[in-house]
Amino acid sequence: MSNHVRVRFAPSPTGPLHMGGVRTALYNYLFAVKNGGEFILRIEDTDQSRYVQGAEDYILNSLNWCGLKFNEGPHLNGDYGPYRQSERREIYKSHITKLIESGYAYYAFDSEKELDQMRTDLKQAGVQSPQYNQITRLNMKNSLTLNDEEVKNRLMNNESYVVRINMPRNQVIKFKDKIRGWVSFNTNNLDDKVLFKSDGMPTYHLANVIDDHLMKISHVIRGEEWLPSAPLHIFLYQCFGWERDMPEFAHLPLILNPEGDGKLSKRDGDRLGFPIFPIIWNNSENYTATEGYKEKGFLKEAFVNMLVFLGWNPGNTKEIYSLEELVDDFSLERVGKSGSRYNFEKTKWFNQQHLRLKSAKQILKNIKFPENKEEDYLLKVVDLVKERCVFYKDFLNESTYLFSPPESYEKEAVQKKWSTESVSHLLSIKTKLSLCDDFSKENLEIIFKNYLKSSNIGFGKAMPGLRISITGRMQGPSMFSIMNLLGKDEVLARIEKAIKELGNGEDNS
Repeated sequence: MSNHVRVRFAPSPTGPLHMGGVRTALYNYLFAVKNGGEFILRIEDTDQSRYVQGAEDYILNSLNWCGLKFNEGPHLNGDYGPYRQSERREIYKSHITKLIESGYAYYAFDSEKELDQMRTDLKQAGVQSPQYNQITRLNMKNSLTLNDEEVKNRLMNNESYVVRINMPRNQVIKFKDKIRGWVSFNTNNLDDKVLFKSDGMPTYHLANVIDDHLMKISHVIRGEEWLPSAPLHIFLYQCFGWERDMPEFAHLPLILNPEGDGKLSKRDGDRLGFPIFPIIWNNSENYTATEGYKEKGFLKEAFVNMLVFLGWNPGNTKEIYSLEELVDDFSLERVGKSGSRYNFEKTKWFNQQHLRLKSAKQILKNIKFPENKEEDYLLKVVDLVKERCVFYKDFLNESTYLFSPPESYEKEAVQKKWSTESVSHLLSIKTKLSLCDDFSKENLEIIFKNYLKSSNIGFGKAMPGLRISITGRMQGPSMFSIMNLLGKDEVLARIEKAIKELGNGEDNS
């Protein structure tokens, strides 16, 4: 096959795109861009009964938010279209005819009732997993057991049928997976899967093999759940005589729930309070909306950065990546075989790190601070509280005292740290601050440390009272930076206000 890389992401429009699907798309994208290839979107809508209105647009909007751009797809031009399987019916029909004529597939006329009876009989005979296979097909109603005349008559009478693969007995099908190494299957363990349904549509198995071949796909990078289907797909390549052009396969590990005991699901997200979808999903059937990472305040670059590490590692200690940097470092060889646990706290950490990489001006564009302050002041506020923020919304929560004096004081902080002794130190520090002409953070720190030294006390005796009086809180950025930003008059006024409202600390002593 050609060395030119062409990969596809082939979702079914049966609902919103789960973050596991986004990861599959991401790995395909990174592999394609790194190798100078094409990244193709193909909509696999052969199962019309499960089609969900709006799902295709959702897939596009989700991947667009993540920054994953396609070279070809239903919304773009391309030489290998159509890119929706429902628009490729005639292509599949001509190929299924070839398989039947060459004996690799056969018509099966069994009704649902007859199939259920077959499964019941096998279970009663002690067969744990009843299958339509090399043995059971001999007792069923198909073109292998019926004579040619009867098959012809049934087809002419438009009798309902499916087309099944004619899986040979006792053959070994093996292939080299780029993640798992050599994988082999014995055909005795495989059933005669349906390739073509009674509604005139192919199943995923047939359609994806034909499309991958005709679209010149070089690598099939997909989830681990498709590994059991791989031998059928490889056998189909052999049936069509396409072995030389067969793509390389890479089956990605599962994303596990936080407990590590199963595949991550929407139920896990609902139970533990984290999103499963990239962006909001508006369900047109029951008029409900499920928020995604975007609506929860996550940056797209943080979401992508988190997602790539659920299965891949760069082989070094680097964790924070832009999409461009991921393209440079990504390789399928560094994707692991075993599942990766999802960790919501780690996801928030990624968001925090990416937020810190943004300039104050970039951050300011995304926050609605009170309007009575100059931009220069607001930029300083952003820089001051940035280290304490995980989301954009946190900037407002963390900076309220930088826009107005505290309306209340943290109860626990007051009970623990507001005493006659701390108020006494606060009054002495206030006196020194009122005599200070240089209100730079460096000079304020010198004044404070000199006071500690001259009073022979530790940091914890004087700082809590100062912080409570000015911010109303026990935690926050450097007090000297806060005081510098607020200015001398405001700082002195706040200390007076706190002593007036909280008293001299006798009740807490």
